Amino acid sequence: MRTGMRTSSLNVLMSSTSYPENAQDWRGRFIANLAAALARRDDVNLSLWAPPGELPAGVVSAVTPDDAQWLRQLSQQGGIAHLLRNRRVFAAGVVIQLLARLRRSYRYRPIDVCHVNWLQNALPLWGSWTPALITVLGSDFALLRLPGMKALLRAVLRQRRVILAPNAEWMRPGLELAFGDLAEICPIPFGVDDPWFKVVRRPPEGARHWLAVTRLTRNKVGDLFGWGEGLFGKERQLHLFGPMQEKIALPHWVHYHGPTHPAELLQTWFPQACGLITLSRHDEGCPQVMLEAMAAGLPVIASDLPAHQDIVLHQKNGWLVTARDDLRQGLEWLEEPARNLDAGEAARSGIKDSVGTWDDCAQRYAAAYRRLLEPVR
Repeated sequence: MRTGMRTSSLNVLMSSTSYPENAQDWRGRFIANLAAALARRDDVNLSLWAPPGELPAGVVSAVTPDDAQWLRQLSQQGGIAHLLRNRRVFAAGVVIQLLARLRRSYRYRPIDVCHVNWLQNALPLWGSWTPALITVLGSDFALLRLPGMKALLRAVLRQRRVILAPNAEWMRPGLELAFGDLAEICPIPFGVDDPWFKVVRRPPEGARHWLAVTRLTRNKVGDLFGWGEGLFGKERQLHLFGPMQEKIALPHWVHYHGPTHPAELLQTWFPQACGLITLSRHDEGCPQVMLEAMAAGLPVIASDLPAHQDIVLHQKNGWLVTARDDLRQGLEWLEEPARNLDAGEAARSGIKDSVGTWDDCAQRYAAAYRRLLEPVR
């Protein structure tokens, strides 16, 4: 059922270089969730330029057959970020092709607002005047460190009305410093699907299960394997989920399950786990898997990064760590049954109040679209 109070509808073109091919695909899952929520609204007509996949009802594909084939191949190669990490010379040509294809898509049809995911995807807006909302993720900060990138983006932003919408509050100061004179900086957190809030936890009998759900790169894994040595074994088990994107040797005590999908986590793993662990050193925004785990009532042990500090309250809904001994203490503190359940419920209620559902998120974006079209005072 579509929601929304306005009678006039905005034509919004959303661009993304990541999108799930099907319900079992982990890639770009948040884009599919956001698109579905926006399509449920009466005040948004959404077209989506993204890799081919199962589109939600009400979403119109904006990709040509040629673009669809090219984007499918890009996804199979691991995406732009993976190519930049591992095949830089080859990736340069791919980036040029991507920007050219995006440039054509932004002129695809008369649109009121462009919703661009990732800062690099805003560069092809050059030469147009369409208002733009640009979702900024943590990985975009690595892009901003490239020579000349801020100047290029400033040239693009200067041509239109823009809202830069990081998905976490911690990114606001850096964006204000770089672009605050040209764009409104408005953090807009993502949402969480309703089923996560309805998970009923049933801690396992016997072994204590801790989960790590992440892309396997050195920065994403961080200190997990080094600090976890000797802390995990038969009684306290670490179950690892995610695609292997870099060649990383896995310790013998890690139970590796490969890539996963939401249904598997919802039905099998989240109900029986003690909590989620992430010791990432990556440029994080606001990790979606953390929001979903906390919505499901799982406490989180996380590295002491700004992205984690925004949502993990030490000794309330989880534990922040800076050293191996912190990890040991956090595991022991959160394995006390009553404390674990209390921390998990604090996590769930905190996410419900501060983030809400994807429909809540879509409402935040729709309000931002309208703001972009208000008369300049």
